[in-house]
Amino acid sequence: MARTPQIPPRPPCRLYLITPPVIPDLDAFAAALDAALGVGEVAALQIRLKGASDAVVLEALARLGPVARAHDVALILNDRPDLALQGGCDGVHLGQTDGSVAEARRIMGPDAMIGVTCHDSRHLAMDAAEAGADYVAFGAFFPTATKVTTHRPDLEVLTVWQETMEPPCVAIGGITAANAGDLARAGADFVAVSAAVWTHPEGPARAVGDICRALATNP
Repeated sequence: MARTPQIPPRPPCRLYLITPPVIPDLDAFAAALDAALGVGEVAALQIRLKGASDAVVLEALARLGPVARAHDVALILNDRPDLALQGGCDGVHLGQTDGSVAEARRIMGPDAMIGVTCHDSRHLAMDAAEAGADYVAFGAFFPTATKVTTHRPDLEVLTVWQETMEPPCVAIGGITAANAGDLARAGADFVAVSAAVWTHPEGPARAVGDICRALATNP
């Protein structure tokens, strides 16, 4: 009798860290980042410096890239595949107006990690996956002060995606240690967090530790 194929279990949900939009002191931030990455498993660090000059972005990549690599954390740049390549990033994250996956792939090469913001739309996510995106991002799931948002998906979008599509999905928007477990249970492969880490009253390291513990107890 033929055996039924066993589907491997989904890996645990992991933290995807995003920088604040402005970093006034790179050295101080690098020290805080190093401490935060040392207390919990972080899958990726996205450098997201909206409105910054190319020189400022490249300076940030040069300073923070070695910190991420020391902790085996993937370095992702927001929006700009050209600067991501120049700055030695592992990949780039594209918004819906930041160019195509094909163009990012042409610039960065076949091994680059390319993610795409898909808001609350499975249709956009399927298009991104078919174009070769390595992951898709849904959100904002909760209110956030980090950026202006107009889309508020239900948790169901994560569940349906997990059940029907292969590329991993990232949940973003207003995520804290208190609600990260809900997203993990719904089907998120990663939770992307910014403000809840960098503005935590007890510091970024405490925030990362709390979120990682929440994810570990809510597979």
